[in-house]
Amino acid sequence: MIDFRYHLVSIVAVFLALALGIILGSTTLSQSVTAELKKQASDAARNSQQLRQEQRRLEAQRDGEEQFAQTLAAELVADRLKGQSVVLVETPGASNDSIEQLGELAKAAGATVTGRVTIQKKFLDDDQVGTVDELAAQLRPEAAAAPDGGPYDRAGAVLASALVTRDPARSGREDTEGGAVLNAFRQAGYLTTTGRPGQHATLAVVVAPSTPYQYEGADADNRALISLAAALDGAGRGAVVGGPSTAAQEGGLIAALRDSDVRKNVSSIDMVDTASGRVVAVLALQNEIAGKSGQYGTGSGVSGYLPSPVPSASKSG
Repeated sequence: MIDFRYHLVSIVAVFLALALGIILGSTTLSQSVTAELKKQASDAARNSQQLRQEQRRLEAQRDGEEQFAQTLAAELVADRLKGQSVVLVETPGASNDSIEQLGELAKAAGATVTGRVTIQKKFLDDDQVGTVDELAAQLRPEAAAAPDGGPYDRAGAVLASALVTRDPARSGREDTEGGAVLNAFRQAGYLTTTGRPGQHATLAVVVAPSTPYQYEGADADNRALISLAAALDGAGRGAVVGGPSTAAQEGGLIAALRDSDVRKNVSSIDMVDTASGRVVAVLALQNEIAGKSGQYGTGSGVSGYLPSPVPSASKSG
């Protein structure tokens, strides 16, 4: 007869067997999981190494292309702007390096740089809109009709009349009327100038802020600067707005320009912080003289990295 002790021993044996099975099974599973994790870690390390190598290769290629463009930039643009003159317009937050380098390349292309106009943040302040409009009304030439639009359309037209011209007889010449405009805007704290921007250039380059405006009213400030660019284009032989790739991102001046009707008349380049981008800026100015506008670079809304077809290297005259 099977006694209680036999039952107890049997039950204990069953539980010992179960415990042993669990231990053995978990050990086997753990080894399998560990092996799989080791394989995944090895694959990830190998992929990471390949990506680092590819990154170094691309960086070396980029640096080589930049060196190539910088070395040959002057030769590539030689005489493309001969007989022309350029005024540089700096917006609040624009890169000084880009402005200086654009000016030097314009000279290498045969153009005269009349000077630089630096727009101050005060010009865009909300509490200055009425004063800007009053100043534009006071300074508008008697023979000139007030343009349609708002205060910054009118202010842009007055400033453009003092900075650029289509008339060969006025090109390279300062006059009392233009001097009064620039002096009034300087005294109001709306801009500063270097060089002789009142000599009436034939072309204008507006350098966009490097970082998109991120405050309340930023859209209105972009529209005000676009109005100025449009006025410079209309009063002269063409205008180009240039900036780094960030200027073509959401909230950037170039992005705002490309979303507006002004894009039909004013060219933009979203990589003027690179040597090749500055060459493209000169090509865009050359096309502007011929009445052709385009959007160039790598951001959204572009027609290509550079004009196609590339304008002839012959003198623009």
